[in-house]
Amino acid sequence: MVSAATVIKNPSGLHLRPAGVLCKEALKFKSKVSFKVHGATTANAKSVLSVLGACVKSGDEIEFVCNGPDEQEALAAMVKIVEDGLGE
Repeated sequence: MVSAATVIKNPSGLHLRPAGVLCKEALKFKSKVSFKVHGATTANAKSVLSVLGACVKSGDEIEFVCNGPDEQEALAAMVKIVEDGLGE
């Protein structure tokens, strides 16, 4: 299991479009990919409804947690896509 934190830079937070981009990236990996918001709420990064339900706003810090055969690659990809702005 590996984890890393990053900050959401999107002005509108994780609304439908960036949530879809995040999920599409997470689905490329066999590992379980989730993230924690505010240290309490945990969301499955492979589920758009779970990501939207986490109510992530701009400036929120999220911590990705990846567990599985390709966890290192999954973690690096998830942090990179968030830091790149999730397509916005």
